[in-house]
Amino acid sequence: MQALENYVQGKWIKGDGEGQLLFNAVTGDAVATASTSGLDFASILHYARTKGNPALRKMSFHERGLMLRALALHLREHLAEFYRISYQTGATKADSWVDIEGGIGNLFSYASLRRKFPDTAFCLDGEHHPLGKANTFMGHHLLIPKEGVAVHINAFNFPVWGMLEKIAVNLLAGMPAVVKPATVTSFLTEAVVRKIIASGILPDGALQLICGSAGDLLEHVGPQDVVTFTGSASTGLMLKSGKRILSENVPFTMEADSLNCIVLGKDVTPDMPEWDIFIKEVRKEMTTKCGQKCTAIRRIFVPEEKLEDIQIALGKALSLTTIGNPLNEKVRMGSLAGESQRREVKEQVQKLLASSQLIYGSLDSVELIDADAAKGAFISPLLLLNTSPFSSTEVHEVEAFGPVSTLMPYSTTEEAIALSKMGKGSLVSSIVTADKNIAQEYVLGAGMYHGRVLILDSGCAKESTGHGSPLPLLVHGGPGRAGGGEEMGGMRGVKHYMQRVAIQGSPDMITAISGVYQPGATGNTDTVHPFKKYFEELQIGDQLVTERKLITSEEIDRFADLSGDHFYAHIKDTDFTGTMFERQVAHGYLLMSLAAGLFVDSYQKNPVLLNYGIDELRFTKPVYPGTEIYIRFTCKEKTAQEKKEPSDIARGIVKWLVEILDDTDEIVGVATILTMVAKKFQ
Repeated sequence: MQALENYVQGKWIKGDGEGQLLFNAVTGDAVATASTSGLDFASILHYARTKGNPALRKMSFHERGLMLRALALHLREHLAEFYRISYQTGATKADSWVDIEGGIGNLFSYASLRRKFPDTAFCLDGEHHPLGKANTFMGHHLLIPKEGVAVHINAFNFPVWGMLEKIAVNLLAGMPAVVKPATVTSFLTEAVVRKIIASGILPDGALQLICGSAGDLLEHVGPQDVVTFTGSASTGLMLKSGKRILSENVPFTMEADSLNCIVLGKDVTPDMPEWDIFIKEVRKEMTTKCGQKCTAIRRIFVPEEKLEDIQIALGKALSLTTIGNPLNEKVRMGSLAGESQRREVKEQVQKLLASSQLIYGSLDSVELIDADAAKGAFISPLLLLNTSPFSSTEVHEVEAFGPVSTLMPYSTTEEAIALSKMGKGSLVSSIVTADKNIAQEYVLGAGMYHGRVLILDSGCAKESTGHGSPLPLLVHGGPGRAGGGEEMGGMRGVKHYMQRVAIQGSPDMITAISGVYQPGATGNTDTVHPFKKYFEELQIGDQLVTERKLITSEEIDRFADLSGDHFYAHIKDTDFTGTMFERQVAHGYLLMSLAAGLFVDSYQKNPVLLNYGIDELRFTKPVYPGTEIYIRFTCKEKTAQEKKEPSDIARGIVKWLVEILDDTDEIVGVATILTMVAKKFQ
């Protein structure tokens, strides 16, 4: 029997003593032991802070992102081994796909997210704020990687996804992690971490693994650390209330199991595709991972006049679920994670039965394929009915963490909203409706109680990832009982592991600190046109101030005819009484076109490969015929691009601040244009 090892302080070590026995959830056989006895948790955190953190902080977002991509590609080479071990947790192939390949997919998603960040170790956050009339004093926000460690305490239901979805975010942010998976399924997590460490892709100290009790780990965290927890609300509350967490104000993000709900819209009838969509979604969420999902549907709300029809339809759908050994291709639902989990589910169901009745399934028997009910942790799908949801408390407070859900009636959409809120906060709620008004009423009425709301109809059902699928670029978390946290969420998630600091100073100082040109900073003017410089040669602040161009009425007329834009303000014989303009005004796009003519070096081939786009284009002051304009054109930001193919031209994206000024030196238009610029060295 395998004795799991902990990967701490750069080496694999076993805990002292015999450790906790871990079992195959299908056969009941002991498969491993896990122990953290004898580990020095203070030293483990110190190692992460002093070894892993500096190494990651020195890397840029792009380097960290490419590291995640390399890691994802490496893990894909070992899928067969991961699947083989995953079956021992009671997961079917489909369940394992979500856990294993879904987790690896998170690595890929955050690897791609690097393109949203600069090629630096830190970044600006938001827009600048002028703080003085003369524009010599300004403010901005900077995001800097924290100097601590991310401590992830994960649940048993997704031993791979639970780890990878979290470390993808903290590693991209530049922070190392200590991962403590739930012990009962930690043998799968350990197998994945072994492949990660063996790859040598991560810097030393970037990832450590604890298989077993967390001991006094949280008594050694500090204000630069971040703690995340996934699991029961009661355990989360206990951890969140820890003396060290409170005294050091350690950021604590909790994703707690919640009483997620689904609503069938009043408009949906049995002859509509939304009816079948609803039935399939409930069945899938009840049986996937044997119902052991923090996002699983626990409460089902349907119009009271359709309650009986839905009950019959759900019963038929659930009866098609084949249960048993996950290795058997005919099986669609495996077992719970272990015998202790089965006992817990049954105890919770008994509490629900105080005010509900069991209308499908059995607590005592289950028909299996290729498995022994006496040895494996199998259970039947259990559908309950509660006809008085407003007067019952258990159904809105008790969660049976298995294939268990309760059907309840409502009379109006307003009632459905009120019932959804009685769960006191959830990770996700869904509504199945084809009526846009019902969808809007529900989202705006219930949205504040849910971290995510899925609106399902025939228009999106084929591509929908479903009620229970958190996505890496969207927030995963929820208010109240759900923990009050936000995980993932794309760039939002990354910023959780960084310190946002307000910086104040002159435009020159903020430019120098951030590496991004700020309006009002001193430009670098020389005799070389910026477009003649290769990517490596360009410096932030390189600036061109152009000659002046007179705007004439004839040019405005010609541009109107060429573009077809004959808006009244551009016609010289318009009566301008009661308008915002004194007389004929130049098109904003005419000004932008003339600006390009002024700043573009168009006479010979140069390192600029193409115009990549325009961001943040604004026209701030009317320009009338007889006005002279000129352009201040400044290198604002540079981001290198990696080659997709060896034959690609080495290049980067350069952002330029384009300021259009008139003959009073006031800005009449401003934009950021992007160009693709070749590198000198290929």
